[in-house]
Amino acid sequence: MNLTQRRVSSRIPQVIGFGRSFKSSLNPSSITHGIHVFQCPDSVGIVAKLSDCIASRGGNILGADIFVPQNKNVFYSRSEFIFDPVKWPRVQMDEDFLRISKMFDATRSVVRVPKLDPKFKIAVIASKQEHCLIDLLHSWQDGRLPVDITCVISNHDRGPDTHVIRFLERNGIPYHYLHTTKENKREEEILDLVQNTDFLVLARYMQILSGKFLQSYGKDIINIHHGLLPSFKGGNPSKQAFDAGVKLIGATSHFVTEELDAGPIIEQMVERVSHRDNIQSFVRKSENLEKQCLAKAIKSYCELRVLPYEENKTVVF
Repeated sequence: MNLTQRRVSSRIPQVIGFGRSFKSSLNPSSITHGIHVFQCPDSVGIVAKLSDCIASRGGNILGADIFVPQNKNVFYSRSEFIFDPVKWPRVQMDEDFLRISKMFDATRSVVRVPKLDPKFKIAVIASKQEHCLIDLLHSWQDGRLPVDITCVISNHDRGPDTHVIRFLERNGIPYHYLHTTKENKREEEILDLVQNTDFLVLARYMQILSGKFLQSYGKDIINIHHGLLPSFKGGNPSKQAFDAGVKLIGATSHFVTEELDAGPIIEQMVERVSHRDNIQSFVRKSENLEKQCLAKAIKSYCELRVLPYEENKTVVF
């Protein structure tokens, strides 16, 4: 598909993805991957300008996704490309995309070069349940998550001989225990600890962050919860769902907003359960979904796959 042949009419919702193979003129030893996401009012020629920007600097587009929602004057795109940083310096790349951003009055234009740019800095906040926390730590250690973990914060006091504490000490990651009460959620101290992060991850943190905290932090916060809501609220929802004989369980990862568990959804996963499951296998399946769903959401976010859409939705390429 030719890059300039984007669509026939913007009145029809479009989700277009394409990739190509080619014989690159780039030196294999200098090839570097880049990602660019773009959001602007819909207009003729956006794709042509974006592709020309990359090609004019000797780059090659590996794949692109485009979304033009029905009856909405908005354009979304995400492109992956390769380039030679000697021919297209990183600073020049920012200037080139900024020029196109101004041309189309873009509300979002972000470029990322994973090999050259710093990894996202995150803090992980957790409570007593640690299946998600442990999975994130091991995924980070194995290089499956493109982040740097600045610290782990918890309202649960873990002993020095626990698996989590030993892991953190071996890898030089600080652990901050902050005892919380109904009257004091220790939010000021949490804010002090996360000032230099790019976003936060709530790995089964069982406290509600206040609107004041969200406004003060001012950056994205990713949360995970089981997919049993809203039917099974309160304590031990897995036992409630098991006793009710549900046949489908799930997990949801979303951005945190002032409305509890109602922020824009990033990722959801489901799995079937049956009469053959006991409470142990039921809980194990539920926890596995939560781990996978949270890790996928973080990875998608770091790869610039997640864009805001309307008031409470996301576009996830």
